Amino acid sequence: MRRVRRSRPPLLHVATDAGTGPVVILVHGIASSSITFYEVIPLLTPNHRVIAVDILGFGQSPAPDGCEYRLEDHVGALAATIRSLKLREPFVLVGHSLGSLISTRYAAMQGQGLGASAWRRLTGSGTVSRMVLVGPPVYVSPSDIGDPRVKARVSAYLRAYDFLRANKDFTLANASIITRLLPKGTFELTEKTWTPFIKSMEHCIESQTVVSDIASLEVPVDVIYGALDAFIAHGSMTIIERMRHVTMHRVEANDHIIRRRLARVLVNVIDS
Repeated sequence: MRRVRRSRPPLLHVATDAGTGPVVILVHGIASSSITFYEVIPLLTPNHRVIAVDILGFGQSPAPDGCEYRLEDHVGALAATIRSLKLREPFVLVGHSLGSLISTRYAAMQGQGLGASAWRRLTGSGTVSRMVLVGPPVYVSPSDIGDPRVKARVSAYLRAYDFLRANKDFTLANASIITRLLPKGTFELTEKTWTPFIKSMEHCIESQTVVSDIASLEVPVDVIYGALDAFIAHGSMTIIERMRHVTMHRVEANDHIIRRRLARVLVNVIDS
């Protein structure tokens, strides 16, 4: 019987590796890059070793031919990259938007009956000691939502994402306008990133495991979100708010972008 060899996950581009002290790894979201954390990194580097990566298909990371950008594709690349860093000590893992879904799945793998020492032997890297999720797009399947108002809101978001995927010209034209209104590099949707964008949206955001992943974690989880975040459906995070190991942090006058006010909250949470 012929054995089929699986290709190794590609390594992500490490955009920042600066500072000394306890390690913090930063994972950005869809149609963006590590520039997402430009307000955060200078606040962390005096007391931490800060590592920021570009996720698969975005920034300066590879976009493999034929990649479906499933959650396991993103997580595999993140795991390979962390393993290559040869970290020996526990680290804080921070994810923004799609990055929060990727990071939580990575951390959930650590907790699947392995334990810290077994995980270290298997992966050759340190373990996640704390999760910080920023603006996580938590969308439970509408069929699993009891509150009709929350069900309607989440359904509307999912229909909107389906529309964006199906109407490329409309999406790219509007993305170009949005890009000019935001800090440079925080949102870049182009022909080059179209495939990673639509496939990541479909396979990771519209179909996700974040609630069960968070529930499986044995480490503290902090969720930080802006009161004006347009990507969070009101009431959609109730299920994780009730989990004992989850602490919620609402930041007034902040949207989905990690602006200065939210950056300070994020740093305070990491340092607490």
